[in-house]
Amino acid sequence: MAIRYEANPPKILPDVDTNESIKKFIERIKNISKKCDAIHLTENVLGYQRVSPLDVGQIIKKEIPDLPITVSLRVRDKSEEEIFEFAEKCIEIGFEGILILMGDPSQTGKIDSGQIPSSTVKKLREKNVDSKIDLYLSVSNKPNFSKLGKKIDAKPKGFMTQVVQNIQQVQALTDNLKEFSVIPIILFPSQKNEKSAKFLDLDLDSYSKEFEELLKQAHKITGDILLTSPNDFTGLNEFLSKVTI
Repeated sequence: MAIRYEANPPKILPDVDTNESIKKFIERIKNISKKCDAIHLTENVLGYQRVSPLDVGQIIKKEIPDLPITVSLRVRDKSEEEIFEFAEKCIEIGFEGILILMGDPSQTGKIDSGQIPSSTVKKLREKNVDSKIDLYLSVSNKPNFSKLGKKIDAKPKGFMTQVVQNIQQVQALTDNLKEFSVIPIILFPSQKNEKSAKFLDLDLDSYSKEFEELLKQAHKITGDILLTSPNDFTGLNEFLSKVTI
């Protein structure tokens, strides 16, 4: 059973001290790690250049050795060799798993490599990488299951979802992907996350009323959930201090 926290490493900005940003980020992870079971580090979310999850993950592993860490790997802007090197580094650091996804277009204009997530999982499995670290693929919160053939044939450990909106989506995913681990992503509802909610087409008012029940029921069904709160660390941290799942 696991409650994971999704953490976006700091952006790299010309007028900001990156080392200071990393220190603050690590302190946040130390804080919230007392209230959750694992963390998931993203990579250049929305295509913005951020500190590498490998770099911050290595620091976290030294500071909190027993904290399980999964990490996102964007294939859009990596060669096959870079992907394999990334996976090997994850194993070397001691990460628990890798979520392999396409990723949003790079804001720096980096050209797409043409790599495909499902094909990447297959290639990594051919190199026996999956015996050393869990491999995950992403899946929509309401996919057309008849069109998931390539992802299913890739035989990942499991799937991390897009942000789920209700318990029916969680149940449908687990019912149709019984051979795999399913990790639903759930957005923490707060005014600071309103922009994210609108982007996801969530009615924040009604979603907020059902949130705690969704959290508990999703965890009961899957045993493994990933909480995201892109603009409200404090709110989620305080919530986790009070809630019992």
